[in-house]
Amino acid sequence: MNEEPIDEHHARRYSVLGSVMLGSIMGPIDASIVNVILPTISQFFGVQISTAQWVPMIYLLTISSLLLFYGRLGDILGYKKVYLWGLAGFIIASGLCGLSPTIHWLIIFRAVQGLAAGMMMSVPFAIITASFPPTERGKALGINAISISAGLAVGPFLGGFITFWLGWRFVFLINIPIGIIGLLWARQVIPELKGQPRRIDILGALAAFVSLFSFLLFINRFQGSGLSYANGIVLFVSVLAGIGFFRVESKVAQPMLRLSLFRNVAFTFADISALLNFMSQYVMVFLTPFYLQIILHYTPDKLGIVMTSFPLAVMAVAPFSGSLSDRVGTRVLACLGAATCALSLCFMSQLSASATSIDVLWRLALFGVGTGIFQSPNNSAVMGSVPKPHLGTASGILATMRNVGMVLGITTAGAVLYAFAPSYILQKASLVPSEAVLFLEGLNYAYIAGAILTGVASVTSLVRSKEEKI
Repeated sequence: MNEEPIDEHHARRYSVLGSVMLGSIMGPIDASIVNVILPTISQFFGVQISTAQWVPMIYLLTISSLLLFYGRLGDILGYKKVYLWGLAGFIIASGLCGLSPTIHWLIIFRAVQGLAAGMMMSVPFAIITASFPPTERGKALGINAISISAGLAVGPFLGGFITFWLGWRFVFLINIPIGIIGLLWARQVIPELKGQPRRIDILGALAAFVSLFSFLLFINRFQGSGLSYANGIVLFVSVLAGIGFFRVESKVAQPMLRLSLFRNVAFTFADISALLNFMSQYVMVFLTPFYLQIILHYTPDKLGIVMTSFPLAVMAVAPFSGSLSDRVGTRVLACLGAATCALSLCFMSQLSASATSIDVLWRLALFGVGTGIFQSPNNSAVMGSVPKPHLGTASGILATMRNVGMVLGITTAGAVLYAFAPSYILQKASLVPSEAVLFLEGLNYAYIAGAILTGVASVTSLVRSKEEKI
């Protein structure tokens, strides 16, 4: 393959990548760090854990519901502008979260933080794709994957450490100095990628927000209370808004989401593959800590060390996989990575009550290797299959697949587990022998379900049209 000359537009591409990675690492850290400090927040404000759970949930719901809109906004206003606005808002909202006087104000400020984080998380793929030549796109996306894996790896440890020494408020306040550095750096190096002077599809954006927010809220509530009357109404609102969204997008002159993008086989099936792989990933990420805690009786610090083997493996493999995909294409690597994840989950389904740390470590690391092989080529396939004017939309769709996949993966894991074990089982510190048997049976079947999901992703990864270069 002949190397393309690097023009002036790409000259500072690695500085751009570094600045985006600094911003990108804050989202995963903030998402994973709060789960660790929920008991502390609950005790501090004197509220039930069911109330405190809205602190991470509203953040995830808000981000996921707006990624499509923000991606399109980047196409119109420019990716740099949307990214900087998001990062600035994230810094301000982090300060407000850290100073919250009550749990209800904290939940409100977390929603505001989610509004800003969605802007920050929706356009990095577009910025990177526009800043690198096609021959280095996979490599750059692979290096960027390190920031997400690193954020997931250090988040729980960092949350516990900061809370122990400084208090839970500093978990949010620490974002301020890091964010300011990232904001100044990004403002300096990210090129002015001009958008298109188009109208913003407000009606379509509103319908998409209501549909996605209601759907994710239904999924979250369904896991705990099943198909109740209230949950049925939430689902009905989601479906109704979804139908309205597609009707609007098919008729409006300048739609928020150009449905014709999904006529591209490579784009559609790569997005489906991403959704399925993230579902399988969160089957594992959600259930394994409970297995380590209530079956193997690991302490939180030991549990954290074992779980870190997964993101560390992703960090080690993703850059090489991305670079290799620039030379050999994305299809085979994405298929191989998803299949490796499926194999890992099959091995996970064989774990017993007498498993050792090594038994769990190598299985998690194998899943990390598979994820590292899969993610960078698959992301490159998505971003390389759309025209430049729609990079922001493609980036937003890919981010939405990731977030929706997380929620659906947790729900799938819970649904399969609860088919064999009572729903209260995850709230217990230890189980009697009969409960342990039921838990392990449900756990094993949940891992198999995850293996099937990413196994399908390995097949859909093979469905590609001619891989286009931007």
